[in-house]
Amino acid sequence: MMRKQIWRLVPVALMLFLLSGCLGEENLTALDPKGPAAQWIYDNMLLSIAVMTFVSIVVFVIFFLVIFKFRRKDGDEELPKQVHGNTAMEITWTVIPIILLIILFIPTVTGTFDFHVNADPSEHEDAVYIKVTGHQYWWQFDYEEGFTAGQEVYIPAGEDVVFELNAEDVIHSFWVPALGGKIDNIPGVTNALTLNADEPGVYKGKCAELCGPSHALMDFKVIALERDEYDAWVEDMLAVEQEATAANAEAGYEAFQENACISCHAIGGQGMATGPALTNFGDRQTLAGVYDIDDDELLKEWIRDPQSLKQGNNMPAHPDISDEDLDAIVEYLRSLQVRGADQEY
Repeated sequence: MMRKQIWRLVPVALMLFLLSGCLGEENLTALDPKGPAAQWIYDNMLLSIAVMTFVSIVVFVIFFLVIFKFRRKDGDEELPKQVHGNTAMEITWTVIPIILLIILFIPTVTGTFDFHVNADPSEHEDAVYIKVTGHQYWWQFDYEEGFTAGQEVYIPAGEDVVFELNAEDVIHSFWVPALGGKIDNIPGVTNALTLNADEPGVYKGKCAELCGPSHALMDFKVIALERDEYDAWVEDMLAVEQEATAANAEAGYEAFQENACISCHAIGGQGMATGPALTNFGDRQTLAGVYDIDDDELLKEWIRDPQSLKQGNNMPAHPDISDEDLDAIVEYLRSLQVRGADQEY
């Protein structure tokens, strides 16, 4: 009785397994390529599936043919003639796999060299060049123009962007599934990756290397803009970097300094860079890379006790900060906008 009940659960388990593929985050998939590198990966996946399907069909056809044609029949009293060694067949089943491996080998190697490039900036004069540093558990993006962004990286759509990949602490892995493959960020080692977004949009990225207890929350976003919008964004970031940042939410700015936030978070060129730069915090879509940025209470909880939301991160807690200062800091952070609230992604 128990065995029958267990077997009844098999179709349900199979259905849940198949539907689990529908539960992934939007735009966090390699099956909907939005760039040349991702398209190359997708095409190679299809090629591999085609080769495996061909091999599987041939093997199963031969298997069932042998099973039915040469099975023992009623009245058979002697074993069939035993044949050992068939040079033609041995050559055939050796040559065919070699041909199939060559079919997979050529596009894999050529594509690898095309998209995994040298990190020397002088070799990429016509491309946007961005340095990426992985931290526990956030991403730092340094632009050639001389400013820094955190958690969200802006790029021009339709153009090659070279990411120079490093890590500050442990091994991380930079991965934007819709745009390309993953490359490790290794302390003391510089890797590089070329990505190109076919069209403007927001592309989700993740760390693909187990880097600690909050590895699953180490997300980021790639925001691709039209070239004129991207140039305007760069100019706005540079303008903020060059001017003193105390124009809006003055009380919040003072609280930000008094509570030592400025000692870790650079804003407009001021402050340290041991934590994510907050110059355009008000433009961001997420808090800490994963949470709702519009939730003030969540933002306050993050400032008071970041470990409760992202275990193992290096941001110190501020349990004694007053409610008045906390409200002022939140207001100040909301005011840090470069693109403006009326501009949509």
